[in-house]
Amino acid sequence: MELAVHFLGTAGAVPTPHRSSPAVLIQRGGERILFDCGEGTQRQLMRAGVGFNQIGLIFLTHLHADHYLGIPGMLKTWQLWGRLEPVKIYGPKGLRDLSEIIRKILGRFDFPVEWIELSLGSSIKGDGYSICPISTSHKIPSFGYSLVEVPRPGKFSLEKALELGVTPGPDFGRLQRGEAVMGTREVRPDEVMGEGRKGRKIVISGDTRPVPEVIEAARGAQLLIHEATFTSDALDRAKETGHSTAAEAAEVALQAEVDYLALIHLSFRHTARDLLNEARAIFPRTVLPSDLDRVVLPYPEKGEALFELRNG
Repeated sequence: MELAVHFLGTAGAVPTPHRSSPAVLIQRGGERILFDCGEGTQRQLMRAGVGFNQIGLIFLTHLHADHYLGIPGMLKTWQLWGRLEPVKIYGPKGLRDLSEIIRKILGRFDFPVEWIELSLGSSIKGDGYSICPISTSHKIPSFGYSLVEVPRPGKFSLEKALELGVTPGPDFGRLQRGEAVMGTREVRPDEVMGEGRKGRKIVISGDTRPVPEVIEAARGAQLLIHEATFTSDALDRAKETGHSTAAEAAEVALQAEVDYLALIHLSFRHTARDLLNEARAIFPRTVLPSDLDRVVLPYPEKGEALFELRNG
């Protein structure tokens, strides 16, 4: 199953001519899951061509305006298009207050919209994965998020199954689903299945100072998407505003032993090259995506991530 990350908006609080407000889309098979929805996100989705109408889940990291101003317009577009499928919007404390304001502006919708305030320890179960909030440190209540796939069964040994007298056909499927079947004797699944295989993990930090909770949640992830609003020259400003420097994001990636680090939420005050060089000096497997870049993450045993980036 394909797992891809689309970087729709990579700017910080102020968009630029080349970087839109924060938004990241994860595409997993036929599902589309949106993390943050800054101003202009629906247009970025249309430009990316990734299935705007297929989004059913939206996760907000926090309720600063640059992370949610795209929601009213997107809901209105869905209403005009005659959407019927439900949408669930998740976020930290304060989300219900935001929902009431949006309802007063836009009125009622002909499709279900559910606003769900999360708490630490929550787990949203999907088909073969879960999404959990992560404690972060910003100026207001905030979360990061981890998307973790469930482990997959080991590889089925056709040769071993035949050797044990299992009849080809439905019994092969039963073994792979964890059921015992009859061959020359009763055959257990562990006799014909290899070791379980890890799923994939993506962690999104949201706006935050570097914190141990993100390190632990990201441990061993294929991809950590971490904010890098400033360079180290502006460390005092980063601390004051509840953000991270590129060097700090790289330290998080290094300690978490992730495969790759992607830097987002970039201030217009710094060049992409300065941010990238600062991070790569600490964590070489760092990328700095532009808007509409994407990365495809294969299963761990299938090889390296495929980055489609314009700026390295």
